[in-house]
Amino acid sequence: MKNGIVRFAALYVFDVAVLLLIGLLLPGVSVGWNALWAAVILTLAALFVKPLLAGAFRRSAAKSAADRTKTGEKVVQYVLVYLVELIIWVLTVWLSGVRASGFWAFVLPPLALLFGWMIYDQIDDRLRAKAGEIYDTVQARVKGGSKSAPAAPASAAAPASAAAPASAAEAAETRAAREELHDGLTPEQRRMLDELG
Repeated sequence: MKNGIVRFAALYVFDVAVLLLIGLLLPGVSVGWNALWAAVILTLAALFVKPLLAGAFRRSAAKSAADRTKTGEKVVQYVLVYLVELIIWVLTVWLSGVRASGFWAFVLPPLALLFGWMIYDQIDDRLRAKAGEIYDTVQARVKGGSKSAPAAPASAAAPASAAAPASAAEAAETRAAREELHDGLTPEQRRMLDELG
């Protein structure tokens, strides 16, 4: 549940910012305070509707993919992505107080959303980490916990000579775990892949 809440919150904050920028930069689009409600709709659409539409469009386009050239296939993929963004924008305008008047008010915002979500994908991990910290802090306060540092490990109470080897072992484990996080492979799997290549 935490992952879902954190993901929603991070995307919601980003969507509010994108909607406000769309309202400021694009004539014919009026957002204002409606950005708060429109971001809820946009976030829900991005999390639930977008994957369904994209999957349906991809399956439909895959039926005739053999008839197209490589360039034609790329064009079809780009058009499908744009259509998904256009549908999400129309839903957002329809279900919120955002006003769009004129042809360009419906054509350009999906491109802005697409560009915004490309940026979001680049900073997603940092936003989720920060939102997760906030979530944990709030949850600790609600449960009556404090934000104080966790209790010192048992190895800290041991003499310095015994703690040095333990911390070196912990450092090696930590280093190995961080490497595994970057590629998802264990040291043994990494070694096997190195032997293959």
